[in-house]
Amino acid sequence: MKVLKFGGSSVANAQNISLIKNIIAPINRDKTIIVVSALGGITDLLLQTAQLASIQDKSYTSIFLEIENRHLQTIKELIPIHQQSKVLSKVKSELNILETLLEGAFLIGEITPKLSDKIVSYGELLSSYIISEYFISEGIDTAHTDSRQLIKTNNHYGKAIVNYNITNDNIAKHIQECPHQIIVLGGFIASSIKGDSTTLGRGGSDYTAAIVANAIDAEVLEIWTDVSGLYTANPKIVKQAKAIPHISYEEAMELSHFGAKVLYPPTIQPVLSKGINIVIKNTFAPDAAGTLITKNQNRSGKTVRGISHVEQIALLSLEGSGMVGIPGISKRFFEVLSQAGISVVMITQASSEHSICIGISDQDTDLAVEIINDAFSHEISLGKIKPVIAEKELAIIALVGDNMKSHQGLSGKMFSTLGKNNVNIRAIAQGASERNISAVIKKDDVKKALNSLHEEFFEENVKQLNLFVMGVGNVGSKLMNQIQLQKKYLKEKLRLNIRVIGIANSRKMVFNEDGISLKNWEEALSNGQSTDKDLFFQTIKNLNYRNSIFVDNTASAEVSKTYNTYLRNSISIVTCNKIACSSDFNNYQELKDLARQYNAPFLFETNVGAGLPIIDTLKNLMASGDKILKIQAVLSGSLNFVFNNFNDKTTFHDVVKEAQEQGYTEPDPTIDLSGIDVMRKILILARESGNELNIDDIVNTPFLPKESLDTNNNEDFFASLVKHEESFQKMYAEASKADCKLKYVAQFENGKASVGLQHIPKGHDFYNLEGSDNIVLFFTERYPNQPMIIKGAGAGADVTASGIFADIIRIGNF
Repeated sequence: MKVLKFGGSSVANAQNISLIKNIIAPINRDKTIIVVSALGGITDLLLQTAQLASIQDKSYTSIFLEIENRHLQTIKELIPIHQQSKVLSKVKSELNILETLLEGAFLIGEITPKLSDKIVSYGELLSSYIISEYFISEGIDTAHTDSRQLIKTNNHYGKAIVNYNITNDNIAKHIQECPHQIIVLGGFIASSIKGDSTTLGRGGSDYTAAIVANAIDAEVLEIWTDVSGLYTANPKIVKQAKAIPHISYEEAMELSHFGAKVLYPPTIQPVLSKGINIVIKNTFAPDAAGTLITKNQNRSGKTVRGISHVEQIALLSLEGSGMVGIPGISKRFFEVLSQAGISVVMITQASSEHSICIGISDQDTDLAVEIINDAFSHEISLGKIKPVIAEKELAIIALVGDNMKSHQGLSGKMFSTLGKNNVNIRAIAQGASERNISAVIKKDDVKKALNSLHEEFFEENVKQLNLFVMGVGNVGSKLMNQIQLQKKYLKEKLRLNIRVIGIANSRKMVFNEDGISLKNWEEALSNGQSTDKDLFFQTIKNLNYRNSIFVDNTASAEVSKTYNTYLRNSISIVTCNKIACSSDFNNYQELKDLARQYNAPFLFETNVGAGLPIIDTLKNLMASGDKILKIQAVLSGSLNFVFNNFNDKTTFHDVVKEAQEQGYTEPDPTIDLSGIDVMRKILILARESGNELNIDDIVNTPFLPKESLDTNNNEDFFASLVKHEESFQKMYAEASKADCKLKYVAQFENGKASVGLQHIPKGHDFYNLEGSDNIVLFFTERYPNQPMIIKGAGAGADVTASGIFADIIRIGNF
């Protein structure tokens, strides 16, 4: 015989109930017992109605009408008109009794646990009757049985304890004597020896099904719900979670204890001793395999089988020198909680006996604090024990697996993964069986923690990066295109899954928690909300995604001032914006320190040389123990483009204008032509070489006339270039006469830096530098005479975007 249990989502409405009929209709064998929950949401409505009635709030009547209408409408949709009369009459009669009970609660202005159980039992009483009558109307050989006649308990209302001796006899005898093939029972409900209605507590319908399965030695217990089995993590939080095909009783109990809501922990107890298999199935996808739960050990070789969590947890800590070496402290601590009916879900204790820390439900916190402080009031008054400390808004996450005990390093892997994502662990517990490793974290970090751990243990090392991109002009739009084109390659070859979650420009910003489609991101952005950089950050912080990366493609000083806030929240930064790294040295150093402290990479390779690996090479030289003696470089792609194209047949104005139009200069060309941009770059290289330097320490020999440098807008600037064309032609003629080329050179040596226009003779490494290319010469202790040379395209949206992309990939490989 089989026992099938259908939960609230499976019986939420007439349409769903018809799916159940399709599942059981093909059954043509021994008797099958169907256990059903109340119609979806009805139990909560019954509790709400009872509560309102008990405080004499007349609005309870409108909720009662909703309950009545739900049941009557379900009957009308399920059962043919000519068969409805009997069913409607029976249900209305029961609803009249329910209404009388609620009126009683309203009149006396209170509700007892006994009355509450009586009221709430109507959910399953009505649903099981309606469903059995529906099956009968469909020609299925069905009988309805009131579970209260079979399952007997004590009178602990709200969570009654089953008397198995009486219950097993009742069920076995009834099933044997019942002539019908299908027997429908209401879950959750039972009765005391005296016949009063009782309930079996949270998850009681699962429990009912297991009780019945145990009593009749069922072949299998099938639990039908709205997901296709137990998952490696909550699929509503972890999109990549997968159904577990086969799992042991013990693993299932651990997962269900820590929040896997498709299974209620006590469910397994009645079937465990008899080795009755449990199958978790999906009512809405009945052909899916689901999860098989058996007594067999995990033989798949998997270490971690699932990651679960439970929210609404509080930590209570009792500590003090008066606890050390004193027998009975723990006994008193747990005894007072037990007497108050407060369940302890996790325990840790220091080996010094100086403190005890426990996890309990958030809702029990205030009572627990009061009774513990009262129990230890004498020791607290003497200063031997401190008043209990309570922390709320926490959650427990747990790794579960039978094979975990035989694998070293799992705890380290778990804690390292959480640490990399700045998930702070408040407490840790591991059972002697080593089947479970639990950690207490902030409730707000649950989503990030679960996804990070799932990625680490289940996703074949595919790492998800969540990008928040500010600035989608020339460089930003190229970056978007590159990410879209390489997305498949990155996932297959580098095991990186990149999602763009947020985008902003100077006018609009848009977010999509599932990732913005890179095929139509421009349309999504145009329909976004007004840009607010503070709200942009706050949204990233609130989303709290693992591996979050803020990508700054702007040249904004205001945006660069927000970097420290991002880093303090463990949000990595990739930027081509040079302002932060060339700002005051203390600010630069603070950003580097914050990146280390909060394990949030701060990468800015494109600050120098666009996509060229200049900073990365410099870091590697320094890390390997080399020392920088001198740096010589042409670091402005825009200036190199200008002086490579300027001659006596062109005008300086036209060449600069062309450079601006092709995106080689900043929107304000004076940033490039004044030497400020190059000063920032050599400053960054000097700092990355280990030197403390500020931009005011750099000698800048300008080549532009003072009038050009003093302009306030591009129109005036370009007009000044036309006015001073003669002086520019003179510069070119002097270099040409000396058989040299004009190059804007940056140099750092002996702690001093300078930038300026130079005559470069034939044979020099800079002489044949073409187009907008950059070149850097690193003279080091290992390369004292023949420098290490890095040369290539140093400007342009494509190469800058590729450099940003490379930094993103570097973070993915950390």
